Amino acid sequence: KSRAMLALLQESDNRETDTASESSYSIGRIKKSPSSLTTLSGSSGMASLSSVSGSLMSIYSADFGDVDVKGNIQFAIDYVEQLNELHIFICQCKDLAMADVKRQRSDPYVKTYLLPEKYKLGKRKTSVKKKTFNPVYNEILRYKIEKGLLKNQSLNISVWHNDTFGRNSFLGEVELDLGTWDWNDKSNKQMNWFPLKPRTSTMAFKPENRGEMKLALQYVPYPVGGKKTLSTGEVHIWVKECHDLPPLRGNRLNSFIKCTILPDTSRKSRQKTRTVAKTTNPVFNHTMVYDGFRPEDLKEACIELTVWDHNKLANHFLGGLRIGLGTGKSYGTTVDWMDSTSDETALWERMMNSPNTWIEDTLPLRMLMVAKLTK
Repeated sequence: KSRAMLALLQESDNRETDTASESSYSIGRIKKSPSSLTTLSGSSGMASLSSVSGSLMSIYSADFGDVDVKGNIQFAIDYVEQLNELHIFICQCKDLAMADVKRQRSDPYVKTYLLPEKYKLGKRKTSVKKKTFNPVYNEILRYKIEKGLLKNQSLNISVWHNDTFGRNSFLGEVELDLGTWDWNDKSNKQMNWFPLKPRTSTMAFKPENRGEMKLALQYVPYPVGGKKTLSTGEVHIWVKECHDLPPLRGNRLNSFIKCTILPDTSRKSRQKTRTVAKTTNPVFNHTMVYDGFRPEDLKEACIELTVWDHNKLANHFLGGLRIGLGTGKSYGTTVDWMDSTSDETALWERMMNSPNTWIEDTLPLRMLMVAKLTK
């Protein structure tokens, strides 16, 4: 368990301890039958913590820059009962700070989160407005969520400068406690101006950005020339490349990607790419195929892709993705690993809805408690 703790504690600035080992916790051997899945529910209690540190990561995925926050943002929020949706109407900003002093400009966009990110609803973003300190958006950002769940959440609305090189600068934020929000007050439904504030203390720590992975998935329900098992399909995973992996030892990163299809943690479920040497932007172009998927299995399974730095002494965990429906359950049993973010879930759903088609996305890598593999 001390190792599992390490995986969480390493979010501090100490990059040298970034060695979440492959044996963070064991979830025992699992077959695809519901009965054998019970071993999962008793797995390490640490995992619930990891979902917290993992979800906070993406919030701070950008570089804050050192822009002095100024200006205001105009927006309205409303809960639409018929749709079970929270709507955030982002109207405009005024007098934003200048993020790019060299080019005398800001290219602002607005980003929202529901915190704590317990319900995995992810971020929403407006479009980017170029060369303006007074951007007008008139865009609605939506979250599908039961109204009752909002009472223990805060809405974080932040403004960012979109930098061509990905070093986005923070231009200010507003945080609303939805627990005390009066949804029946008519004036709350109108557009209101709010002053932008510097980072609040609750958001002061900033876990590192772990980079991202570009990949494509395809579900093939009836593989051509398949064996006699015509009733089962295949999932094809095309791992294309990673961008901006965290450099543990300068830029001498030798990375590879490992894939496991949960709930099966046996060795035969595991495939990996070759190691790409000496770069934080490795190109893999590696395709993996897993068979035996009935359509109903897609709802219960989860693809765990983990990126590792290969080192003579040990492989160091850099970050990962879990792509599935993120329901928290598999074959009726509560499991820690069914914790996909909204972006990860969206990719899986698009794959399920468009058989025989490659569906591509680029997703941010996050901290995972890595399931130990069984023999």
